[in-house]
Amino acid sequence: MPVLELRGITKTFPGVKANQDIDLTLEKGEIHALLGENGAGKTTLMNILYGLYKPDKGEILINDQKVDIEGPNDAIARGIGMVHQHFMLVPVMTVTENVMLGNETTKSGVLLDREKVTQRIREISDRYGLEVDPNAYIKDLPVGIQQRVEIIKVLYRQADILILDEPTAVLTPQEVDGLFKIIHSLIDSGKSLIFITHKLKEVLHIANRITVLRLGQVVGSAIPGEVDEQKLAEMMVGREVNLVVEKKVAQPKEAVLKVKDLHVNDERGNPAVNGLNLDVHAGEVVGVAGVQGNGQTELVYALTGLLPLKSGTIHLNGKDIHKATPRQIIEQGVAHVPEDRQKHGLVLSFPLLDNMVLCTYYKPPFAKGVNMQDRVIAENGSMLVKQFDVRTPSIFVAASTLSGGNQQKVIVAREFSRPIKLLIASQPTRGLDVGSIEYIHSRIIEKRDEGTAVLVVSSELDEIIALSDRIAVMYRGKIVDILPAGATKEHLGLLMAGVKPEDIPDSAKKKSAGPVEKVF
Repeated sequence: MPVLELRGITKTFPGVKANQDIDLTLEKGEIHALLGENGAGKTTLMNILYGLYKPDKGEILINDQKVDIEGPNDAIARGIGMVHQHFMLVPVMTVTENVMLGNETTKSGVLLDREKVTQRIREISDRYGLEVDPNAYIKDLPVGIQQRVEIIKVLYRQADILILDEPTAVLTPQEVDGLFKIIHSLIDSGKSLIFITHKLKEVLHIANRITVLRLGQVVGSAIPGEVDEQKLAEMMVGREVNLVVEKKVAQPKEAVLKVKDLHVNDERGNPAVNGLNLDVHAGEVVGVAGVQGNGQTELVYALTGLLPLKSGTIHLNGKDIHKATPRQIIEQGVAHVPEDRQKHGLVLSFPLLDNMVLCTYYKPPFAKGVNMQDRVIAENGSMLVKQFDVRTPSIFVAASTLSGGNQQKVIVAREFSRPIKLLIASQPTRGLDVGSIEYIHSRIIEKRDEGTAVLVVSSELDEIIALSDRIAVMYRGKIVDILPAGATKEHLGLLMAGVKPEDIPDSAKKKSAGPVEKVF
């Protein structure tokens, strides 16, 4: 008997059939992966299960009993917990306060019993390998630890069925490994888990069963071991997908970006970039590899005017821009795909057509003097939505209503569609499906071949290796070495861990003969 069964679930929004006659089962102790491209209906289906949406048709059974889920509290009461792609945490509150929020424990019915909740958090942490300081403030925690807090929130409410929505979208490879250990400990304790993702390698590694959605419908199911990445990609997208980045040898020209002895403090005033030197030439892709937290974010912020420099210089096409504002840097021909799409990439309350012109809204043809040209802006939005396959019912809906992957597509569409000299792409394919990743990678290489200088920062080592003509490895705020295209993962991994270049063994530098490694 399944612990959960969905029968004929259908949900329609204006202009979009998000789910159509979907059947799904979850067995006790199972990791059931829900795979699909952006806009396939994965999150909508889970939001129905969690009570955030009401289905137009269909029924939900828990332990063979039909249930009506009226809202999240009802779902929680029935043992269902959901960890959303974008975390639902209050940054200025502690871990304990976030966990008890909405389910407060009191002393004598009056005072909050933080001590009791803290003790319960420690018990959950110890049982499932979730190492978290209950007294830490959320704003001070790295993303991987924040995700643990979300899982603790679900377990604190005694959930037996857990839904993880794109749980690895913002995690480093090391944090992904840690999450998988936590997931296995949850399954060993008798929990059942729905794992929503678009990452093929992860699905094949962790799932017991896979269901693939496309355009709101189930198009097939599979068992890991009986399918490969190529087959899953074709099921997701509905066509053959090239999982290898195809590119010619780069023809670099003059240096577009020159960074000399750069020092930058993070937002809390601590040193993050320490004497960094880097050049990026027209017609090449320079990838920045490194474990998250070694200054990559602050480097990008400094290059795009979001953080001031402590010292050093930044030159773009020979012009000093180290004191320039973000708008001045944009007007010098710099495009920026930020790692935090919601904080720095979009105005979430604005409609899509306005987000598409955030960098150019005050210039012709989008403006004449102080007058916005609404028709031109709408035509531009419609063109980019179609060109970049943004799944949306309309260009007039708010950016906040889109899935994370489609929000990313909006940013990429805006930044890639204007004349640029330097493209700074930080986590450019985070949250995207294989079809979209294939498209974005081809566009990055296209920009390179047009003569644009490209700087890619990514926590996906496969992506760095596949795209880069040169790879700069960051460790503790410095570029410790720059390697040519074709560097091995082992060589890069040792540098990322702090091993000095002169101490890298020759065996780690040798690339083994064999097929080209796939990106996804």
